[in-house]
Order: sequence, then structure tokens, then C-alpha cells
Amino acid sequence: MSNIRHSEEGMMVKTADLCDEFLSELQVCQLPMQSYGGKMEFSGPIATVDVLEDNVLVREALETVPAGTVLVVDGKGSRNCALLGDRLAQIACDRGLAGVIIHGCIRDSAEIANMPLGVMAIGTCPVKSKKEGKGKRDVALEFGGVLWEPGAYVYADRDGIVLAKTDLLKKSD
Repeated sequence: MSNIRHSEEGMMVKTADLCDEFLSELQVCQLPMQSYGGKMEFSGPIATVDVLEDNVLVREALETVPAGTVLVVDGKGSRNCALLGDRLAQIACDRGLAGVIIHGCIRDSAEIANMPLGVMAIGTCPVKSKKEGKGKRDVALEFGGVLWEPGAYVYADRDGIVLAKTDLLKKSD
């Protein structure tokens, strides 16, 4: 693949180029999401969290998943509260995560926009979440017309979000 770029974060390729070359191996997220992080392009292996208006497990995952991971959070599309704010985003930055994708809302968007982290979400909400610890980690999630499986790879940029079972960037070496 000729359109791979090398940066300090590693290799990056446009989702459009991935679709051109690997469409039969990809799932394309149909859910419209906004980019809020300082990194507009990010990719990595997926770790998952399934919660509703409670971000205790989001924080736990951010504190424990390996560097380079993209944390995918299914917040059931709730717009009642935020599942990620500037403090949790800073944990993700400090630990070297590639990004966070949330089927829900974030807050502190101005601060998150200045962080070296990819953040995609359906919107913003200034209300903080509950802190009850309810939900599940490391489970397959379904939203946006795709199956988000732990260990699969996700690629995100301004054009969209695509998933593959394996790291497609390794195929193009």
C-alpha cells in the first residue's frame, strides 16, 4: 500500500485507502461520530467497555489496557451524561492509548481537543456520569452496524471508522 505515512505515533493510513484495498475485509461504521481529540487519525487494537451512564469501568479500562489500544465504549447512545472528560482523557494520554471511541457523549471538549489522543463520540454533554461500576468489559459490542470485538483493529480519521479482524497495516509491509 503506497499511501502509508510514518509519524511519531507509528504508521497511519487513510480509511478511504483501506476501503479501496481491503473493503471485503472491513466493516464500516455507519454511525455518524464527531472527532474531538487532538489526533484526527488513529488506529489500534480494540478493547471494549459496555456501560450505561456510568464511567467507572471506562476509567478502569483506561488505567489497565495496553499502550496503543483504542478503547471502544458502548454507552447505548445516551446523551444524558458524559462518559469521558478531560481527566480520563489525560489518563489515556499518559498511558499512550491511541484513542477512544464512544457511542455516547464526552465533556471538556475544548481541553480534549488539545490532547494528543484520538477521541470520537456522538456528541457532548456537560453532565458527569454515575459512579456505580455497572457494566461489562472485554465483550463484543454492536452499534453503528458493526461488531466491535476485543482484539480486532480499528482505523479512524475524518472520513470515518473501519474495523478489520487483523492489523491491515502489517499486510502492507
